[in-house]
Amino acid sequence: MANIILETARGIQPIAITDELLRNRVIFLEEEVTPTRVNSIIKQLMYLEMEDSEAEITIYINSPGGDVMSGLALYDCMSLITPPIRTVCIGSASSMAAILFLAGDTRQMLPHSKLMIHDPSFSKAEISGNKPHEIQQKLDTLNEIKHMLAKIIALHTDKSVEEVEEETEEDTYYDAETAIKNGLADEILSKFRIN
Repeated sequence: MANIILETARGIQPIAITDELLRNRVIFLEEEVTPTRVNSIIKQLMYLEMEDSEAEITIYINSPGGDVMSGLALYDCMSLITPPIRTVCIGSASSMAAILFLAGDTRQMLPHSKLMIHDPSFSKAEISGNKPHEIQQKLDTLNEIKHMLAKIIALHTDKSVEEVEEETEEDTYYDAETAIKNGLADEILSKFRIN
């Protein structure tokens, strides 16, 4: 982990960059969405809310997505805490990470970043050896999750759930400009005006 050197009351001290960023209300989601990573981010959000319930928190996202249920726990936490949250897509926010990006009160993208949304999948779930009704139960659960995610996307984009479900049947990619046109993002961050 990278450190920076700061002069403190105790002298020169190495401090983890992530600690200094957190002190400045900045959090990074830069890997797969996992229960461990999500729990860490939820704790950081709760701490920052206790420190100041009004100051904005920025979450930079560059993630391939991951575990849906863990991601939904983080989404709910982001939606419930009182400080405003700014999400910034740097690189890509795919799958569950795109849902987390949508939870921002302000949603910004770098000029060459991308969002990707799609239907949930079984991922690494093993279905061989299951009876037909067991497979059907898993399919029913997957369809419930698909509908739940479509409702979240619809809530943040003013699209209908049906429109979202049609778009998410395949992996659908949005560059920054297309994301804004589709209501997935609010603005592009750039020093230069892109025409």
